[in-house]
Amino acid sequence: MISVVLPAYNESDNIEPAVSEISKALTDCSEDYELVFISDGSTDGTYEKIKKISETDQHVKGAEFSRNFGKEAAIFAGLSLSSGDAVIVMDCDLQHPVSALPEMIDKWRKGAEIVEGIKNSRGRESIFHKMSAGIFYGIMSRLIKIDMGSSSDFKLLDRKAVDALLELPESNTFFRALSFWIGFRSEKVYYDVEERRSGSSKWSTRGLINYAISNATSFSTLPLKLITTMGWIFIVFSVVLGIQTLIRFFMGTAADGFTTVILLLLIIGGLLMLSMGIAGHYIARIYEEVKGRPRFIIRDTTDDLVGNLKGQWK
Repeated sequence: MISVVLPAYNESDNIEPAVSEISKALTDCSEDYELVFISDGSTDGTYEKIKKISETDQHVKGAEFSRNFGKEAAIFAGLSLSSGDAVIVMDCDLQHPVSALPEMIDKWRKGAEIVEGIKNSRGRESIFHKMSAGIFYGIMSRLIKIDMGSSSDFKLLDRKAVDALLELPESNTFFRALSFWIGFRSEKVYYDVEERRSGSSKWSTRGLINYAISNATSFSTLPLKLITTMGWIFIVFSVVLGIQTLIRFFMGTAADGFTTVILLLLIIGGLLMLSMGIAGHYIARIYEEVKGRPRFIIRDTTDDLVGNLKGQWK
């Protein structure tokens, strides 16, 4: 059976089109399937729409968070509640094209344990949003040493890959990178991002920045290593400047005034504060992990998902 996990945040207008188009594609493939919607603290009646459809369509299942926990939590909730031999994660706004599902399933049946959806193009976006996304993916690619520019959350995972992800103990997760990290035999499917059926993107520039910082510090220690690099650079700089200052002093040509001193203090002070901020962010991450709070809390599920909870509200 194929499970399709669909995180949803205020996507009530997209639920019915998603059910209709995905169901048709999987039925045409002669696949048994389930659609697992996760309402991430939606306030526009998204979960009520999911629950209503589930009453007449046995393939549709859903759960609702007690509040907004974020897309990462919604993805992992869907993985934990799914029961398929393979699980496809995709957006319920259908920007991840339904037409790619048969090819993903075919590659899985031929032995692929993870099938990555790779973007050919990002579709129509504003120049500002494209620049923001480009900066975000550029930073993330350098930090985690994985090309994030064309990758996406659109993936098919074999059950063994899903189980491996669910066994990871950390509460701060980055699904897109972790699916690379766990390994397994992988294939790629290329697609063009389609237009949203309804509504607008929930990602703002500020949201992308916060998302980048959160995922960078949860998946990479490179920012901490950069602090050491900056320290060595300034040690070399201070030695060179010290030698130059002593030579000028003994030659009687030392510069008067405090301009140079003030500039150095400002530069060094700024770098020290930045370094403390980076270290502080990692300490905050450690603090969040040691508290051991669950990734998410489920407020309600459709009747056919109750048995999948296994007594865990994570």
